[in-house]
Amino acid sequence: MGFDFVVLGATGMQGRIVSRDLLEKKYSVLLCGRDKPRVEHFLRKFRKSNFSFFDARNIDMIYDIVLKSGSKVVINCVEGDYNLNILKACVKARANCIDLGSEIWMTKKQFALDDDLKKRDIISITGCGSVPGIGNVMLRYAADKFDKIDTIEVGFSWDSNIKKFVVPFSIQSIIEEFTDPAPIVESKKFIKKIPLSSIIENYHRKIGKQKEFYVRHPETYTFYKYYKNKGIKNIRFYAGFPEHSFDAIITLIELGFGSYKPINFQGAKVAPIEYLTEVLKKLKIPKGYTEKENLWVKIEGRKNSTEREILMECIVPTLRGWEDAGCNIDTGIPASIMAQMIKQGLIKDRGSFAPEAVVPPEPFFKELAKKKMIVLENGRKIN
Repeated sequence: MGFDFVVLGATGMQGRIVSRDLLEKKYSVLLCGRDKPRVEHFLRKFRKSNFSFFDARNIDMIYDIVLKSGSKVVINCVEGDYNLNILKACVKARANCIDLGSEIWMTKKQFALDDDLKKRDIISITGCGSVPGIGNVMLRYAADKFDKIDTIEVGFSWDSNIKKFVVPFSIQSIIEEFTDPAPIVESKKFIKKIPLSSIIENYHRKIGKQKEFYVRHPETYTFYKYYKNKGIKNIRFYAGFPEHSFDAIITLIELGFGSYKPINFQGAKVAPIEYLTEVLKKLKIPKGYTEKENLWVKIEGRKNSTEREILMECIVPTLRGWEDAGCNIDTGIPASIMAQMIKQGLIKDRGSFAPEAVVPPEPFFKELAKKKMIVLENGRKIN
């Protein structure tokens, strides 16, 4: 059978969210991953699903899977930075491709394939989750209301009702955000900051006061790329974690579990971070556990020579029936929405982009509302 969508990394948390959303909308989906038992329930429940093992390091294997699937839209939810490999395979197979975001150096390499994508009449959108993702589209919505933009601040803040550690998203990405130098833009120049040396306290709607800090995120690069013509001087990305989660992550890092350097264990070489990833997949969510998250973008600038400030927020609850995903619906669901928009022809551009360049805000926000994700402009609901 031919498939409407291919989901790579379908056995991970985000891949399962994307796959479920598409299957419940009656699309046919080829689930690709390494851990088939984690999606067996989908394969039993949904007739329009199938499974294929794949290795993200093998471009030829990815190309073969995509080509044989008959799908023209690939959703890359793979953990780790294999986005360039996967995009190259999709270009070869003439399939559209979206992903959840990369480091800046890889984002640049993806953008460098723009001409190849245009020649093949396909599109790639990188950073299609929460932040990057929802935040980028909120910026696009608000940026049109400014003649000049001075400063953009963007970030996330979240909390839970039960103060026990639950993996909020990819543990590899989390540890990298806590430890890798964070590029920000100051006075139109890119500089790097040490994340945990930049801790501040801030207030966010539905969350309250929380500590947050600079982290490495591609938005500092893509926001500047697309809006530097409006005179942007400063761009900063902040991550906010509740205290119980923050402390647990710091402990894991201090104990060495964030290392990519392999260690010898009973004759095998194992990277602690890869071991930790597999261990945490077995971590059970406490009964009754719920989360809430605030994704936010603050823009300061001028309109008609008058100073203006707009705060865009997306308030994300734990969705009934999706409790095992917590607030991670705000990463998987946007990717599903953007993939559907490509298939339905609502996104017509061709080439390599980030969401702020090509995703129409109003229909996107309307779809978010169907999953109880509410978008606010200066406190006023707009979806």
